[in-house]
Amino acid sequence: MANESQEVASQANKKDKKAPISRSSKAGLQFPVGRIHRHLKQRVHGSSRVGATSAVYVAAILEYLCAEVLELAGNASKDLKVKRITPRHLQLAIRGDEELDRLIKGTIAGGGVMPHIHRLLMGKTGKTQPPSTPGGSAPSYPAETKQQTPKA
Repeated sequence: MANESQEVASQANKKDKKAPISRSSKAGLQFPVGRIHRHLKQRVHGSSRVGATSAVYVAAILEYLCAEVLELAGNASKDLKVKRITPRHLQLAIRGDEELDRLIKGTIAGGGVMPHIHRLLMGKTGKTQPPSTPGGSAPSYPAETKQQTPKA
């Protein structure tokens, strides 16, 4: 009889308990708030403490940065007419954005280099004609003549 009453009590407790809700879902994030909080606590010095909202804040920042980089890399891959994002697309996305370029200064493995040709090396195909004078034609300069010095 004692076992039966314990089983009934445990079943009642199971029905009353709510399903656990993660802190990520409470905050509306995809990044793991609990895992980030654990890593923050491991990195803190001495007996310092880590607030509960600090992990939510860091997770939100990381999620935003990842979304931003992935959006720009997706646009770069779409411009090149491929469906898969490669390190090259990440490189083009990060170096193409001024703020991300300042934030992420490291080297991206397999990213290649940014396409750049110095303007002095470019051909003179875009050369414009000199402006005309009010008289209608370009100024004419007299031909240089050699002056003869008198012989002594």
